[in-house]
Amino acid sequence: MMNVNAVLVAITLALLTCAPRCVYSDDQRLLVNMTLVRNASALGAFCLDGSLPAYHLHRGFGGGARNWLLQFEGGGWCNSIKSCLDRANTRRGSTRYMSKWEVFSGILSNNASLNPDFYNWNRVKLRYCDGASFAGDAVYKNGTSLLYFRGQKIWEAIMLDLLPKGLGQARKALLSGSSAGGLSSFLHCNNFTKYLPSTASVKCLSDAGFFLDKRDISSNHTMRSFVKDVVSLHGVEKNLDENCTASSLNFPELCFFPQYAMKFITPPFFILNSAYDVYQFHHILVPPSADPQGHWNRCKLNPAACNPQQLNTLQEFRRDMIVAMGLSYKYSRRGGFFINSCFAHGQSESQDTWFAADSPRVHNRTIAEAVGDWYFCRRATKEIDCPYPCRSTTCHNLIP
Repeated sequence: MMNVNAVLVAITLALLTCAPRCVYSDDQRLLVNMTLVRNASALGAFCLDGSLPAYHLHRGFGGGARNWLLQFEGGGWCNSIKSCLDRANTRRGSTRYMSKWEVFSGILSNNASLNPDFYNWNRVKLRYCDGASFAGDAVYKNGTSLLYFRGQKIWEAIMLDLLPKGLGQARKALLSGSSAGGLSSFLHCNNFTKYLPSTASVKCLSDAGFFLDKRDISSNHTMRSFVKDVVSLHGVEKNLDENCTASSLNFPELCFFPQYAMKFITPPFFILNSAYDVYQFHHILVPPSADPQGHWNRCKLNPAACNPQQLNTLQEFRRDMIVAMGLSYKYSRRGGFFINSCFAHGQSESQDTWFAADSPRVHNRTIAEAVGDWYFCRRATKEIDCPYPCRSTTCHNLIP
């Protein structure tokens, strides 16, 4: 009976230690509570609708207690007043509509068997509610509508909130993000180092954030035009890297694209991306405006249904992406990348793609193993998978 009581006491203490910041659901998923940044208003840091920004923090322990991993949430962008007003009434533009508990899995997991290198770090998910990859600084008013384009201020407010919670004494740190959040990692990597001790090991990672500046199948710059609208509307230009914008002459918006910005990033950087990223396939290479007759519809839904000409176009896209990434990393010992041939978008927060028995592999290494080897300098990590259709059988193809 005493042994049973001792076990019950231990379990109770563990639950009390975890509450109220985290709970475990019936299937043992780690759920982490939201933290509103109460002092954000003093900085003018608001979500699109004026609500306070937020993040989710799960504390590190043991050898990882002074290490920090910050993960930018993704979720696209808004490039017009109408699209931003619509967004402000959703979880993408307001913390009022967000889930107050977030599942931490993949790179955010606290399970050593599921996240072997970062499980015991302080792990933070930065909620996305500004519509411009945490990079804007403007306000829109027209007498009836009010929108806050304050992504840069949100980033600053969250950092200032985390510094006294231990980030200011970090020994190791990794700034990461997925999709639009992966783009945020490119945009804020240099600035991240300024908040941390000079002795800290600081590196950055982008998952599915290498959005390519490329003409679509109709030879139009659809994505470049979209980005120009985002940069202009949100007041992003002044927050882009000055060295990059100076080199871009009359096109500062190009520095929103990683292929132009990354050569100005000083901390070691890791790029995790699919060579056939489905978001880019569907919105940059073959946006609806470039295929009004729907000739690509079957190919978009199933790569096996692509005709030879369409496959050739996809292979050209892959080549352009690898060339754009490789220019800055060809001779770099500090940079790394893992480019697989899965038709996916975002692979770091899903457990099945991050680290599992059937996770995507390149040269027999999972994404988690590749990122860990790179961060801890165990071995060079510059993995590029062979082109489709010789993709790995472990691919988790996510075709929306």
